[in-house]
Amino acid sequence: MSAALFAAQRLSAAVLAVAVAVHLGTILYAVRGGLTAGDILGRTHGNIWFLLFYVTFVLAVAIHAPIGLRNILREWTRWRGATLDTAMMVLALALLALGLRAAFAVFFA
Repeated sequence: MSAALFAAQRLSAAVLAVAVAVHLGTILYAVRGGLTAGDILGRTHGNIWFLLFYVTFVLAVAIHAPIGLRNILREWTRWRGATLDTAMMVLALALLALGLRAAFAVFFA
């Protein structure tokens, strides 16, 4: 299990490195270009590439963050076993649900 979690976290980190760079670059471009929230929504509404990018971003976050937090909690506390794993799975599902909700809300707005 640990080897699989290690691999999943490293792969998701690689995806996040690219996604965060693209996301921040896009924000800088939009701000410097003087785009309003309405302009941005107009460009992202119905854009399948936007949706695919942010679904990928959300999936990477939902994988990466709970694994990292699980490792931190195991190091700093005595929390182990099924309850920790269940809590991290709940966190992963919450991150996934909230992130996908946001991405689909912008796509279908």
